Amino acid sequence: MSAVSLHDTFAQFTEQWSPKKIATLNDYDIKIVKVEGEFVWHSHADTDELFLVLKGHLRIQLRDGEVALGPGELFVVPRGVEHCPIADEEAEVMLIEPAGVVNTGDAGGPLTAVVDDLT
Repeated sequence: MSAVSLHDTFAQFTEQWSPKKIATLNDYDIKIVKVEGEFVWHSHADTDELFLVLKGHLRIQLRDGEVALGPGELFVVPRGVEHCPIADEEAEVMLIEPAGVVNTGDAGGPLTAVVDDLT
C-alpha cells in the first residue's frame, strides 16, 4: 500500500478524455482525466457520475442549464440525466463511479475510452 500522488500521476499522460483508474473504493473506480474542448452528449442509465475539478474549469451542459465548476468544486450528474462536459482550456478532473462505467455512456462513438489502470 502506498499513497497516490495526483500531481505525479497526471504528469504521466497527455491524452484528453481518456480516464485513468488510480484506485478502487469498494465497487467504485477512482479515475482521473485531462479534458479540453467539448465531449459528447450522453447519459448513464444506471449510475450517477461525480466530477471533481482539481485544476482548471469545467462546464457541464445539461438540457435545462449548465453547471460551472472550478478547482475544488464537484457536481454529481444524476443517473439518466443527459449531459455534455466542456473545458475551454485543459482541466484536470477526478471521476468517481462504479467499476466498468463507460465514459460515453449510452452515446458510444470515437471518444469511448478503454480505461488505463494505473493502480
